[in-house]
Amino acid sequence: MSKPRKSEFRPNDFVVYPAHGVGQIVSIEEQEIAGLKLELFVISFEKDKMTLRVPINKASDIGMRSLSSPEIVDKAMATLRGKARVKRAMWSRRAQEYEQKINSGDLLAIAEVVRDLHRSDDQREQSYSERQLYEAALERLTREVAAVSGGDESRAHQQVTEVLVSRAA
Repeated sequence: MSKPRKSEFRPNDFVVYPAHGVGQIVSIEEQEIAGLKLELFVISFEKDKMTLRVPINKASDIGMRSLSSPEIVDKAMATLRGKARVKRAMWSRRAQEYEQKINSGDLLAIAEVVRDLHRSDDQREQSYSERQLYEAALERLTREVAAVSGGDESRAHQQVTEVLVSRAA
């Protein structure tokens, strides 16, 4: 049995796991699970204080990917500058769509959620569920922007907020 694309990710690489956002590969280890020997990526999500083990041969199937390129980050920022597109569907259906976009791991889809759910000071207050989705999307976006730029999350958060505020002005 040949080893599938082992060189795609290495220890210390930052990766995006769709359901959890940006994490760092701590190591690659071999474990025996149910009588099978599996090679696993050990991914640490420092902010969430969580460690995840992902079988190497399943990483691409579940959508694990390397960080976005700076060009994709620029496109995400351009998406944030755009006009919010709020569909006239019921909130429960829109909330499901937003949740799917956030969990897709696609930076541009996450940027769309942030753009659509952002409220400026003069707009009506967000509901609790809107706020939860907005904050989840904003956190995923800022973590990846910070990881790509090599900066810290607070600077990335400030950068995203400035783009959103400049759009509203």
